[in-house]
Amino acid sequence: MPRWLPRAMVLALALVAVFQLGSWAFHQLIGLLINILIAFFLALAIEPAVSRMAAFGMRRGLATFLVFLGLLIVCAGFVTLLGSMLAGQIIKMIEDFPDYLDSVINWINGHFRTDLRRVDIQEGLLHSDWLRKYVQNSATGVLDVSTQVLGGLFQLLTIGLFSFYFAADGPRLRRALCSVLPPARQVEVLRAWEIAVDKTGGYIYSRGLMALVSGVAHYILLQALGIPYAPVLAVWVGLVSQFIPTIGTYLAGALPMLIAFTVNPWYALWVLIFVVVYQQFENYMLQPKLTAKTVDIHPAVAFGSVIAGTALLGAVGALISIPAVATLQAFLGAYVKRYDVTDDPRLQGHRTPRGSGAPGLLTRARGLWERRAGEGTAELTGAEAAGATVAVGTTGSARTTDATDSTASGRADSRPTDPEAIDSEPTDSTHTDSTPRDSGESSS
Repeated sequence: MPRWLPRAMVLALALVAVFQLGSWAFHQLIGLLINILIAFFLALAIEPAVSRMAAFGMRRGLATFLVFLGLLIVCAGFVTLLGSMLAGQIIKMIEDFPDYLDSVINWINGHFRTDLRRVDIQEGLLHSDWLRKYVQNSATGVLDVSTQVLGGLFQLLTIGLFSFYFAADGPRLRRALCSVLPPARQVEVLRAWEIAVDKTGGYIYSRGLMALVSGVAHYILLQALGIPYAPVLAVWVGLVSQFIPTIGTYLAGALPMLIAFTVNPWYALWVLIFVVVYQQFENYMLQPKLTAKTVDIHPAVAFGSVIAGTALLGAVGALISIPAVATLQAFLGAYVKRYDVTDDPRLQGHRTPRGSGAPGLLTRARGLWERRAGEGTAELTGAEAAGATVAVGTTGSARTTDATDSTASGRADSRPTDPEAIDSEPTDSTHTDSTPRDSGESSS
């Protein structure tokens, strides 16, 4: 056995063990890592406000505490108003349920000629197996719900603490990170950090502004229809529709539709139409103008990043995907070399005019056919010229000779051009040559 084989086997087993241990630790700590990632982006979002307050001489810890306190007050007030609204609407729906049930029963009896009574329906529901099983399942699920609520509160506390430390000790964190890197890498890290702060803060700013516009628009509609709790519903629509990507608009519009349905079913239809129309206005008119200078990514890229973030990290990935992609795009754009673009009409979506580019197949075939036809015509003309004969009149008219034939033969015509000389020509066309005759022949 070679000496290196036992060491190689031990090293391979050690690497496999380390990999398995790291994989197990990663799966156990994935929840904590996601919370740290959320806290980091939240710290980047509040970094501009904290830095501005620190620029006036306030300590960063105190500035961060004031920002967090303001956010906590706003969130607590919103949750309180929303909870009171939901509680009031639920109580109202329970109180009005008998009257609503009577109207439904009367409509069924009038159209289908039945004899239903509210008392019989209530007794059937109270003694049904479905209701009994539902109550039992709900009673057993109370403990699970309580555990989930406590876990959510602990997760929020973890995110808040990490966000506070990231924002309050931001300069110290950057200094500690740059201390282990060479100067060239330090510049790149600081540039990336600055871009991340700008893009994340711009994303929060643009979303907040769109939430304000959406809330005002929906408040005007709900107030005009006379829907109760219009201010709280408007705030709900504005926040949920903007800070929950892709499906936030439909989740936000469901609650106002439900409240409007308790007032008048037609009001729910009007709310649905307004939500759909406003969503189109926001997608094609409002959002491109507001996010052009803050996030500056294509809507298709934003949609794809939301889908990818949701597939990787769920709802957390959907929330942080857009600022993360905007930061990555801006950081890579600083290192991508760009060139001037030629003035080609195809860049503007215009097609190349016919004949301006390379000829097509039909154009080439037509040109070949015309060229061959021209060559055939030239050959025919040459043959006709070569086969032309001299026509001589019997009354002594002038003989016509072809210039091409005389040039090809290389002989010059020495016949006189005088009319008298022409008249003295013999009339026999077979004896045009000037060679003297034999003396033994008689003249004709």
